[in-house]
Amino acid sequence: MGSAAADKLKKRASLVGAAINVLQTLIKLTFGIVGQSAALLADGIHSLSDLLSDLLVIVAVRFGSREADGDHPYGHRRFETIATVILGVSLIGIGAAIIWHILERVHHPETLPIPEMNTLGIAAVSILLNEWLYHYTKRIAKATRSKLLMANAWHQRSDALSSLVVLCGIIGVLQGYPFADAIAAAVVALMVAKIGINLVFDSIKELVDTSLPPSLVTEIHKVILGVEGVQGIHLLRTRRMGEDAYIDAHIVVDPRITVSEGHCIGDAVRDRLISRFDDVLDVLVHVDPEDDQDFIANDPPLSRVMVQQLLDKYLAGLDATVAEFRIHYLDKHIEVEIILPFAVVGQAEQLALLEKQCRLLQANVQQLHNIEVFFKL
Repeated sequence: MGSAAADKLKKRASLVGAAINVLQTLIKLTFGIVGQSAALLADGIHSLSDLLSDLLVIVAVRFGSREADGDHPYGHRRFETIATVILGVSLIGIGAAIIWHILERVHHPETLPIPEMNTLGIAAVSILLNEWLYHYTKRIAKATRSKLLMANAWHQRSDALSSLVVLCGIIGVLQGYPFADAIAAAVVALMVAKIGINLVFDSIKELVDTSLPPSLVTEIHKVILGVEGVQGIHLLRTRRMGEDAYIDAHIVVDPRITVSEGHCIGDAVRDRLISRFDDVLDVLVHVDPEDDQDFIANDPPLSRVMVQQLLDKYLAGLDATVAEFRIHYLDKHIEVEIILPFAVVGQAEQLALLEKQCRLLQANVQQLHNIEVFFKL
């Protein structure tokens, strides 16, 4: 699904949720006051928080759907994460405020109201509406892979559960248990706060670049090793940004292949991961000729210019010039492959001089572990 279509679905789900929550908030608060039900009032405030979360989702989707730019090269998906943190904090505050109000009422039992019978019907209708809204939002959240929308769906499911608690509380009061309504209101408040805490902690994990779940990382590891040409992995990092996942991988390939072949293997790893996992948006592949994760260099390695200068110095007596050379930085040492014109093969004196000078070069330069000579037609 394209990002534009996904954003359109997210906006539609949020608008539908907002419309239903406006209706529920007005009905619950009105009948909570008229019907004297503290639990229904608490549930009305819960629906109001749902309405605020819907509005927050609409704003977050609008900002988060912006394309990457110079200031935000990885896109704007973290706006959704920040919005989720704000939503979670607001739910914690709402839950705490409701509990504080209920505790004050419990300290004065004579002020506890007795709900009217019509509040039962409001609670029952609310259960049905919120359960439908939960399934509707969850379906779109899965289709668009939106964590924020999924969080909002569970928020709506909590509203259905809280309305069920309200229903039980009202029934309890009508059956002669005056504290049942207050207890139901406190339970609803705890549910709201619990959801808020979960949202905050999950979002903070994303903001500090917490890795993907271990099971998913293991699967990613297996997929990478299954790509032809990959001999090993010595560094694999993952993180989330909104509903998208990013992967950094250091793969080990045959040290003797060309740069272009190693690049081709890296592209194959990237394409395989993006096609295999829907959440993966981008993969950065670093190609290594060996596992050098724990390698600590005491001295900087010889550069290509330095090797060129050494070859010019030690092979100056050859009639044929060096056509080209390759450098391999392996196992904390340097190996050099020298390519000479094929015409040198028939010149015994030149070959003897070449062998002598290569041995001398290798003996005098400690970093040079091995020198091999090839002839080019």
